[in-house]
Amino acid sequence: MLYYILTIVFCIITIIVLKFGFNIKLKNIKRIKELGYDKDLNRIADKFPNNKEICEKILDKLGNKTVKIEENKDSKASLYIAATNKIIIANIKDTFTRIQTISHECLHSVQNRKILMFNFAFSNIYILYFVVSLILILFNVGEEYFNIYILVYFLLTLIYVGIRMYLENEAMSQAMYVAKDYMEEYKNEIDSKQETQKNETKVEIKDEEIGKLVKGFSEINKIGIPFTNFYLITLCLIKIIILCIIALI
Repeated sequence: MLYYILTIVFCIITIIVLKFGFNIKLKNIKRIKELGYDKDLNRIADKFPNNKEICEKILDKLGNKTVKIEENKDSKASLYIAATNKIIIANIKDTFTRIQTISHECLHSVQNRKILMFNFAFSNIYILYFVVSLILILFNVGEEYFNIYILVYFLLTLIYVGIRMYLENEAMSQAMYVAKDYMEEYKNEIDSKQETQKNETKVEIKDEEIGKLVKGFSEINKIGIPFTNFYLITLCLIKIIILCIIALI
């Protein structure tokens, strides 16, 4: 019993320390939502092509032309699936962050393939182990081994979090710069076209406007990257707490 109580206390203290360490504040999370739907920034982002075209251009820029692209309006999050080499783009057309989000997923597609596949396989094993442990503890199967179930899950968590944070932080830290390069190249491309096709309706993108978008990305990242890391670790610790509480009952 003491083992479970100490584990719960350790997890709670860790979450509290990380909250302060990552400077997680409710007002900052609200700021991300407000900024994401900023009308001026969205107006500028609307000058750029649709999500699929942006994704194709960035993948081409990164030298990866084999990725399948799928738009899913019902999906809540955009993601890259390593096993099928596919990028799923969620319904993100109404926020200027779409350009950076797409860049983020494209960057995942060019990360080390062995690490991506290991993460995919290990993530499924990690989820399965939690479900099995939860069932075993709920039905008192091997009660004398409950502490071992939880200890193994804790060790698996260290591996899971380490790999996920490496992949996510690498993509998050580079996405803004990839998005910036894409926007500048697109601006130069349409400027060149419009010089030779003067009768067509002009789409004017100014350097200052690209600067505003990049500034918006930067502000979101300053809040979003620490929050993503905090959320990932906290979610795993909460699962450990759940296993310990059930073992105590």
